[in-house]
Amino acid sequence: MGKKRNVENDRSMGRKRGTEKRISPKERQRKKRKRRRKRVVLLCVELFVLASLCVAGYAMLKLGKLNINILDQNKLEVYKDTGPYTNIACFGLDSRNGELEGGVQSDSIIIVSINNETNDVKLVSVYRDTLLLQADGGYSKANSAYNRGGPEEAISLLNRNFDLDIRNYVSVNFNALVDVIDALGGLEIELTQEEAYYSNGYAAETSRVVGQEMVKIDEVAGTQLLDGVHAVSYARIRYTTGNDFKRTERQREVLEKTMEKAKKADIFTLNKIVDKVFPQISTSLSITDMLGFVSNIMEYNVVETTGFPYALTTSEEVREHKGSYVVPIDFVGNVTKLHQNIFAEDWYEPSNKVQQIHDDIIYLTGITEDTTAMKTNFEGDSQ
Repeated sequence: MGKKRNVENDRSMGRKRGTEKRISPKERQRKKRKRRRKRVVLLCVELFVLASLCVAGYAMLKLGKLNINILDQNKLEVYKDTGPYTNIACFGLDSRNGELEGGVQSDSIIIVSINNETNDVKLVSVYRDTLLLQADGGYSKANSAYNRGGPEEAISLLNRNFDLDIRNYVSVNFNALVDVIDALGGLEIELTQEEAYYSNGYAAETSRVVGQEMVKIDEVAGTQLLDGVHAVSYARIRYTTGNDFKRTERQREVLEKTMEKAKKADIFTLNKIVDKVFPQISTSLSITDMLGFVSNIMEYNVVETTGFPYALTTSEEVREHKGSYVVPIDFVGNVTKLHQNIFAEDWYEPSNKVQQIHDDIIYLTGITEDTTAMKTNFEGDSQ
């Protein structure tokens, strides 16, 4: 009986094996196509990964040209998180010998605030002569912080005085901006006759600093195509109506027009800018941060530019100080308006530090929110 069962089992197994071997031509073809598709998909994935690595490697190579400066976050005096915003301090340096990390005045101070939910960008210039609380507990002009302690001290000045959470910066000198604008083919800017005259005057010095030849522009009112030397010189003009307040408006105009033109530039132009300009820029932004900004650059839109303080006067009568200062009228009110304009924080309450600065400025200058006759809020300095 045992043998009979074994024979039956063998026959059964044989039938099964025979069935497995007999595959129809159609089935065989289907399996072949399936294997081919798998190989094609695998090849595509490998090519995609390889391409991604090449792009990332190329981007890292380019971004590696930047002078990346790691900041001590404990020294930045970050006040509080401002929510879905990335705030970056941009400094234009009065650097004649390429200095980027300190020892020079910050000729331009601009807070760039990016709304990460809408990609709206707002620019706020801080007037360089504004009387503000410094790291040593004394009061001085806003632009002196960079000279004393480089970007760390300049960022902490903004956070300390305005209840901000700035953690990163970008610093450029004359040469870098001139090179960017020239690579983009210049900027079309509408000039008054007075601005055209002074632009030529400033261009004589700017051209010497950057080592370029200066070609005079027509000293007439109207729209002109300005090269890098003249566009930077236009942004430096102080001797027209509005003085330094109007100058910061010009700076933001040049920055905005440069950003808009860069968005339309081809890859070869952008590559030229990277190779020539990145070595002239100092920043604390990481390569990851930079890649993120580059990937979103087409989506960013500058929706507002303005200057701080909003209500102000100038004074040469500041206790134990010499020179002329921009004095905020009602410092608490100015900082409150800053938070409302940038972050839509209608519920913002100034910190004790801001209140202290408010009281100190009144003590040093004698100027209070009641001295309305002295207000000189420059109406042309916002858009």
